[in-house]
Amino acid sequence: MPLAVYILGLSVFALGTSEFMLSGLLPPIADDMNVSIPRAGLLISAFAIGMVVGAPLLAVATLRLPRKTTLVTLISLFGLGQIAGALAPTYEILFASRVISALACAGFWAVGAAVAIAMVPFTSRARAMGVMIGGLSIANVLGVPAGAFLGEHLGWRSAFWAVAAASAIALAGVVTLIPRIPLPDEKPRLRRELSIYRDRQVWLSVAITALAAGGVFCAFSYLAPLLTDVSGLDAGWVPSVLALFGIGALIGTTVGGRIADAHLFGVLLSGITASTVLLAALALFAAGPAATVVLTLLLGFSAFFTAPALNARMFNVAGAAPTLAGATTTAAFNVGNTSGPWLGGTVIDADFGFASTAWAGAAMTIAALALVGISLRLHGRSRVIASSPRHETADVSGTVPGVGVCRPTAD
Repeated sequence: MPLAVYILGLSVFALGTSEFMLSGLLPPIADDMNVSIPRAGLLISAFAIGMVVGAPLLAVATLRLPRKTTLVTLISLFGLGQIAGALAPTYEILFASRVISALACAGFWAVGAAVAIAMVPFTSRARAMGVMIGGLSIANVLGVPAGAFLGEHLGWRSAFWAVAAASAIALAGVVTLIPRIPLPDEKPRLRRELSIYRDRQVWLSVAITALAAGGVFCAFSYLAPLLTDVSGLDAGWVPSVLALFGIGALIGTTVGGRIADAHLFGVLLSGITASTVLLAALALFAAGPAATVVLTLLLGFSAFFTAPALNARMFNVAGAAPTLAGATTTAAFNVGNTSGPWLGGTVIDADFGFASTAWAGAAMTIAALALVGISLRLHGRSRVIASSPRHETADVSGTVPGVGVCRPTAD
């Protein structure tokens, strides 16, 4: 695995820490900005919506720009967004800084994923994506708790400064260690890139990703009140249990990334099935603190075990447009991260209780499983067609047109 892929993973660590750290900073931000906690919570929604909208828009806007230059610009803009947040005198400016950071984060994810895929052989795509997603897992294990610690002892603005510093380190790594990705001989055409959306497999991948992610985060978003109000744990245990989810996620990403290249559909089916079973078990045994803690660790594993395969599948079905493929996957994950908590909040508001979020999440993952089955069936049909005599001359090497395997060159 090229060192540059690990640099992208380091960058994702900074991005992921910024995206999720506000969950532990809302009370001090609300007090400092003189707003309610629900209004402060809109800062989280603003980031998620910015990711959904920004990923495809920036992918299209930067389609013909050099990849390395785009990455440098986006990570710099992201860092400036963190500085603006740290210095924000009003809630409105802080909100704007979150939107700017989200747009830069979405663009970096989309372009960075395409660059990572371009630097490895076809048979290592899922592993490369596993490295990038591993940065997100480490952000949950270390970055988010560290942000909460800084916020508690040095003020919430210190967490923004820390992420800005991590962004500066990532920027130095991108500048010095990311190779120049040659543009294809034929310039990308927007119409051809957008043609990937005519493929039903692309839309199946979008729906599977959104449902699989949304199902897990439907329950995970309300894990803190479930632990305290249902399982009976002291509030001091919440950060440790959340860290366990992150540890499970890191292990799952590592294992899934190594297996998915050879058994992509096997990883999808087994991982999403495991998430469904674990969510159902969480709903049934939430009153037991020991069971809830163990299930949280396992749920982190199963959720992120499938993440590299979900990313790789999109690149496989939308290989003619790798940047849009990365952008579409980013948007799909964030649709899930937005819709899942919304569904969880809906069932809580209906007085079904915090444990009901796990049942709602299981319903989403069951739907994802059904779509994986449909996608697998279509995939099998396409392979039969490709192996027929009239298709013997087709290029089935699996390389991405105009991308291939990158070799470092001097800028």
